Amino acid sequence: MAASRASDASDAPRTYPEGVPCWVDAQLPDLDAGKRFYGELFGWTFGEGFGPREAGVCARHHGEPVAALAAKWDGRMPTVWTVSFATPDAAALAGRIEVAGGQMISAPTRIGLFGTAALAADPEGAVFGLWQPGTHAGFGKRHEPGSFCWAELYARHPAAVDRFYGSLFHDALFGPDAAPDFGRAPVSDVFPAEMPPHFLVHFGVEDCGAVLGTVNRLGGRVQVPPFDTSYGRVAVVTDNQGASFAVLQR
Repeated sequence: MAASRASDASDAPRTYPEGVPCWVDAQLPDLDAGKRFYGELFGWTFGEGFGPREAGVCARHHGEPVAALAAKWDGRMPTVWTVSFATPDAAALAGRIEVAGGQMISAPTRIGLFGTAALAADPEGAVFGLWQPGTHAGFGKRHEPGSFCWAELYARHPAAVDRFYGSLFHDALFGPDAAPDFGRAPVSDVFPAEMPPHFLVHFGVEDCGAVLGTVNRLGGRVQVPPFDTSYGRVAVVTDNQGASFAVLQR
């Protein structure tokens, strides 16, 4: 499923085909601390929230929406970045997910006029979101420094998850116009074998190694130092509250 992609903000469509990552959001214990961290790290500014979580703020890079930060309403919730996949019909996709062996964590829910959101898990338990757009289509820019560039699924049984996502998002992954910006790797390639399967959101940076000093200075830490992949040079970090993400240099 992994494939490389090089593009710029000019290819960001007004709406995203089903199966294309279209939005990311982070659930954080301290929203203000998150704004300080990501504002300095990526140059994000913050305004009124919208998208897959009702409470929070929208992050913008040079005026374009790139992500959302939300305060956790329950301390038992994980501190985590979640990638959402576009769909024209979240209810229909939810049904296909369950037939294919996944499960719904939260049913499709209308978020005002912005769109409809849901949370799902694949057969191995990796969590991802669904987003049916209303007035909010998703990323205003991507594939640039300071914005979403890739989502990698770290799985225990790659062949099984290949079948699952291939059945759900065949055109986005394998269609004649496909240019996927999410891929799959065995979890043990990068993480300890006991790490649960999960999606890792990647944000673009100009220099993967240089940004790690800023991560440390802001109270984050480096989980995995820079390494080369088929889609660029990557390092895995956590923010100042423990949410993991990757930085990607292309």
